[in-house]
Amino acid sequence: MAKTKTIFFCTDCGCETPKWMGRCPGCGAFNTMQEHIEKPTPVGRAASAPIGSSRQAQPLSQVTEGDEIRFFTGLGELDRVLGGGAVVGSLVLVGGAPGIGKSTLLLQICEQLCKERRVLYISGEESERQLKLRAQRLGVAPEELLILSQTRLSDILQAVENVKPDILIVDSIQTMYSDQNESAPGSVSQVKDCTMAMMQLSKQEGVTVFVVGHINKDGNIAGPKVLEHMVDCVLYFEGDSNSSYRLLRAAKNRFGSTNEIGVFEMADSGLIEVPNPSQMLLEGRPESASGTCVACVMEGSRPILAEVQALVCKTSFNVPKRTADGFDYNRAALLLAVAEKRAGLKLSLFDAYINVIGGLQLDEPGADLPVILAVASSYRDAVIPSDLAAIGEVGLTGEIRSVSNMNQRLSEVARLGFTKCIIPRNGSDKLEIPENLTVYRVRNIHEAIEVAM
Repeated sequence: MAKTKTIFFCTDCGCETPKWMGRCPGCGAFNTMQEHIEKPTPVGRAASAPIGSSRQAQPLSQVTEGDEIRFFTGLGELDRVLGGGAVVGSLVLVGGAPGIGKSTLLLQICEQLCKERRVLYISGEESERQLKLRAQRLGVAPEELLILSQTRLSDILQAVENVKPDILIVDSIQTMYSDQNESAPGSVSQVKDCTMAMMQLSKQEGVTVFVVGHINKDGNIAGPKVLEHMVDCVLYFEGDSNSSYRLLRAAKNRFGSTNEIGVFEMADSGLIEVPNPSQMLLEGRPESASGTCVACVMEGSRPILAEVQALVCKTSFNVPKRTADGFDYNRAALLLAVAEKRAGLKLSLFDAYINVIGGLQLDEPGADLPVILAVASSYRDAVIPSDLAAIGEVGLTGEIRSVSNMNQRLSEVARLGFTKCIIPRNGSDKLEIPENLTVYRVRNIHEAIEVAM
C-alpha cells in the first residue's frame, strides 16, 4: 500500500521542502511554510481519467486563429481593468480585504450579464435567502440569475453540469472543499485543488469563471502563490475603510494591460462608477496653503491628477525623520537628498512628511517634480498657485527629464481647468500644447522652484 507524503511549501513563492523551516529558502520570507499531505495516485487512474484524454497534439501552424470573444459586464470601470471586457472561457480571481466590496461588485454585474447569458452564482458564505436580501438592497433582481449555496466541490461541478451556465461566480474559493482531500476547507491544498478544478472547467467547457479570494494580513491572496499563476486575471480591490472610494487594480491580465485601474464609490445602493477620478482626487484641495502640488500620472492609458502634500518642520532629533504615504519611501529619501544638494534646501535639519491624497500610489517617475515642489513650498512656506501642475522626472544631478505620454497629460491638465504647467525642456518642442494652458519649460529643479514660487 502506498504511503502518503508530507511536504511543506511557501505560501509566497511556492517553494517546496521536505521539512518545516522558519525561513523560506526560496524567497527568504519568515513563517510562510505550511504543511501539505499528498496522497498517492491510484494505479491506472491517470490512464482512465476522462479529462483531456481525447485531445491530441497538433502543429502550431494548424491551430486556427481567432480573436478572443469579449463581452461587457455592465460596469465600464471593470471592463477597462479587464482590457475591454471579460473573455469567454477565462478564469478571473478577485481579491480584497473583508467588506471592501468584492461580492457586491460581482452581484451587480449579474444584472447586465443575465440579459444575454446564463449565470450561476455559487455562495459558500451566504444562504440563498441572504443573497436575495442583498440583491434587493442593491436593486439587482434578475429573474434569470441562478443561485446556489454550496461548498462541496463535487456538488458544485454537478450543478454546473445540470445548469450548463455561461458564467460561473464562486464566492469564495476559501470556503470550497474537495472530498478527495482530507484537509480542512480554506487550507492551502484545498484552495489549490478547487482552483485547479475551476481552471479545467473554464478551459474545457468555455465557462467564464469569477472567483472571489480573501487576502491575508500582508495584503496577498490567501493560499499558495501558485494560485495567482493558475488564473488568467488577478484583480485587487483596494481602498481605505474610512473612505467611500475603491480602486480596482489588475495585478495580472493575460488579455490586457496590468496598469489600468477602475475607480468606484461605495454608496448605500452599491458600487457607483467614478468616470472622472482626477476630479475626485482633487476635491477639498486647500487654497492659499503651502506644501501642496498637483501631479499628473499615467495609470495604464488614463492620465490622473493627484495632489501631493509635504510637511517640513524643524527636527528635535539627531537624525531627521522621513515619512512617505502613497509614495515610495526610498524614492522620497533620494529626492530629498537631491533637493538639499542641488537646490540648497537644508533638509538635513528638518523632518519631512510626504502624503498622496486619496489613497493613490504614485510609482512612476513623472511624480518626482511635484514631490520636490511640494517639499520646497513647505520649506519656504511659499504658496504654489492653485492652477499650476507639474510633470517631470528628477535625476541625481537635479536635471528634469521628460516622461512618456506628455500630450495626454497636458490635455488632462487643461481639461480640469489648470492654466499653468511646469514640464521638462528636453523633448517639449514637438508637443501639442492645449489652448489656455501656459507651459514653463525648465532644465533643473532650481529653475522649477523659482517658477513655481
